[in-house]
Amino acid sequence: MEIRQITPRYFVSPQITVEDVPAIVAAGFVKVICNRPNVEVPAAMQSEVIGQAVRDAGLEFEVLELTHQTMTPENVARQRDLAESCEGPVLAYCASGTRCSVVWALGQCDTMSPDEILEATAKAGYALDGLRPALVQMRSANT
Repeated sequence: MEIRQITPRYFVSPQITVEDVPAIVAAGFVKVICNRPNVEVPAAMQSEVIGQAVRDAGLEFEVLELTHQTMTPENVARQRDLAESCEGPVLAYCASGTRCSVVWALGQCDTMSPDEILEATAKAGYALDGLRPALVQMRSANT
């Protein structure tokens, strides 16, 4: 399991498994957000299975399946709410961590500049420079 830090409270990773849950607990996470649609994974990795293991370990678990088509302003706001509605660090996962990084980036335009957003994702290993035009546009709409 490869966990990457975007902010002190928001982390992303590729797909997790039930076997990863003890390490997630040990790392101090309080919530896990699944951004990967069930249609992309076998039964053993679907959100119901992972969610049950996460909840059984005492953590919160949320599902917000994201695709290019569902990366809407409403879902961006929902991801931000899910990530900010707890006390402690959050782990969001998808296939590679990219979708979780993109949805985070789009949700920061009211508080961070495009350069700050892209620097944070780049430090985590996600080169999202293609988002710059959208981030600039969203930032100007929020200022």
